[in-house]
Amino acid sequence: MSDLPPPPPGTAPAPNRSDADADADVYDGAEEHRFPCDQCGSDFRYDPAAGKLVCDHCGNARDYDGTDLPEIREMDYEAALRAGLDAAEYEETRVTACPGCGAQVEFSSDIHATECPFCATPVVTDTGTHRHIKPKGVLPFQIDERAAQKAMTDWLGRLWFAPNGLQEYARKGRKLDGIYVPYWTYDAQTRSTYRGQRGTVYYVNRTVTRNGKTETVREQKIRWTNVSGRVSRFFDDVLVLASRSLPKKYTDRLAPWNLTMLDPYAPEFLAGFRAEGYGIDVEEGFDEARGIMDDQIRRDIRADIGGDRQRISHVSTDVSDITFKHILLPVWMAAYKYKGKSYRFVVNGQTGRVQGERPWSAIKIAIAVVLALALAGAGAYLYTFYQ
Repeated sequence: MSDLPPPPPGTAPAPNRSDADADADVYDGAEEHRFPCDQCGSDFRYDPAAGKLVCDHCGNARDYDGTDLPEIREMDYEAALRAGLDAAEYEETRVTACPGCGAQVEFSSDIHATECPFCATPVVTDTGTHRHIKPKGVLPFQIDERAAQKAMTDWLGRLWFAPNGLQEYARKGRKLDGIYVPYWTYDAQTRSTYRGQRGTVYYVNRTVTRNGKTETVREQKIRWTNVSGRVSRFFDDVLVLASRSLPKKYTDRLAPWNLTMLDPYAPEFLAGFRAEGYGIDVEEGFDEARGIMDDQIRRDIRADIGGDRQRISHVSTDVSDITFKHILLPVWMAAYKYKGKSYRFVVNGQTGRVQGERPWSAIKIAIAVVLALALAGAGAYLYTFYQ
């Protein structure tokens, strides 16, 4: 029996082999997404615009367009839960767990101390590994750091009550971190039967007496009719965040993503960027995806019922042909510590859309309140004066 530890939750154990084989090729160190320049030894980074690996130190470039990679394919969800996936579907990467937010972030081996890009907590790197399902697709960055920086400072500039100090701090060109954030996508065929009621609005005239006067009023009523039926829908690429490190209310608002531009995954695409390991496994991710599907199915049912109003009393849904894949989406990220408080901002690396924790300036709010009261008082005075 091997003394190796079991795989983390959400992954399947490696197939049965001899201890020697396992020691030789499965747990023989983690894969690092680093590609040294063959001229100067510095790290290459992937430039999506050029489709090349480029060295910022010496200017060397190496073609890499990923055209020899296999097509992106879905994986069978039920089969993955029953028997696990083939060992080839997994990889190990060197990661560090942030003590502040718990993010599993990949760092190169030459970095020993840094800040967590998710929460700005100081991090001392270690040699921990994360064994996870390999991504099937990656959406390369479409905007560079300079464009992301401008988008973020413009967004901050539109926040009226943001502290001036924080805005100035952001404008000083604080470096953004390019992070590939993990997501799951799910496909499924659904067939639903339902029972409910269709409401038809109609009006009746009614005579009422008010203050000694008789008048006719028009009153709205609804006539309800029992209905039942069936709806079906194929869901394609229901997107679920697989990270616990970022608030969903921000990452969800980074949408939409154009997933038709996904490239088949290759480590070279990650050169020069960091990648976060997923913290939500494929089964937990599907629970969220199912909630998204159920909401859409209820909208489909309301459209099928028709009428002016709809009531849904029962829904039974059969879900089949479930497939999934792990993908990486590009996010530029900044985490600022300002007056003891952390602020996080995220920029969609494809579209430049910005979201973040809105900072508030107590001084600006107080000034605005005083001005509002002064204007209200002046308005009341003028109104009284001219009466």
